[in-house]
Amino acid sequence: MATSEQKAFCVLQFAKTESVVTVQRAFRIKFGCDPPSDNNIRRWYHQFEDTGCLCKGKSAGRPRVSEETVERVRESFTRSPKKSVRKASRELQVPVSTVWKVLRKRLQLRPYRIQLLQALKPTDHGLRANFANEMLFHDDDEFVNRVVFSDESTFHLSGHVNTQNVRIWGSENPHEMVQMQRDSPKVNVFCAVSRRKVYGPFFFGEPTVTGTSYLDTLEQWLFPQLEEHEPQNFIFQQDGAPPHWHNDVRDWLNVTVPERWIGRKGLNDRACYAWPPRSPDLTPCDFYLWGFIKDRVYVPPLPADLPQLRNRIQAAVAEITEDTLQNVWEELGYRLDVCRVTNGSHIEHL
Repeated sequence: MATSEQKAFCVLQFAKTESVVTVQRAFRIKFGCDPPSDNNIRRWYHQFEDTGCLCKGKSAGRPRVSEETVERVRESFTRSPKKSVRKASRELQVPVSTVWKVLRKRLQLRPYRIQLLQALKPTDHGLRANFANEMLFHDDDEFVNRVVFSDESTFHLSGHVNTQNVRIWGSENPHEMVQMQRDSPKVNVFCAVSRRKVYGPFFFGEPTVTGTSYLDTLEQWLFPQLEEHEPQNFIFQQDGAPPHWHNDVRDWLNVTVPERWIGRKGLNDRACYAWPPRSPDLTPCDFYLWGFIKDRVYVPPLPADLPQLRNRIQAAVAEITEDTLQNVWEELGYRLDVCRVTNGSHIEHL
């Protein structure tokens, strides 16, 4: 496609010589490339004569959607915000594409999916708000940055494919399908996340995580790494899952990191803070890590066996950079602040 400079050169040369051949010869010498066609040179010249400009004019295009149609669409979705675009198209006798464009471009609306959240009990709100307040306004300004969050998750061999993140481009629909298997083999995975590093994945050998196997993981695998890579005064976090509530686990934490662990807390436990129940939206493991990994593990074709499943999990964890974790910690600070301000309400995607 010719540039503005090249078009102007052709017009000026044609005005002087009135010879297309002469213009093409001069063009080839000046720009070192094939010249425009006879028709283009004459068209540019006549356009300049008529309009005094070489800019490309706008086409008339399709007529703009009327304000009446926009208002009809607005009223329809004000009455029924959960209505599908296709249903609105049938009701209003307006093409689906027009309804979609009105919603997105004229009304500036966006489609949101329903979220599944863990139900909170009446007493949970206060516990969550107090926890967020204590974390944010600790005497040590770096307290949140010292916390190492931990969690377990189960990955089934025949897992759920996030169809929203999987697209197959082609001239025809390949009708790609994924077969789901009930009670497929699984692996239990443990990870810990700090502001600078992801520790894991660690794969439990047992089908069910117990207090004994969990304690062995902390004692023999995780804490030696934390003592090497984290500040000496790091804070260890765990939620209130049954293996974490095991007496041996809490006794070991009370001795190993007294006043430097967060979790479900008994009367005699030396935890710095009690973890508020039913609060996965406050830990990076739940609001970031597991979703990130599963979106990369469960893409077609699904892993054929457990070794492939483990390899995919390891590869996904390896993708997480320190810069990403810095952003995750900013999100954590935001979530704690929202939880504090809203008196402990859920904060998913507010």
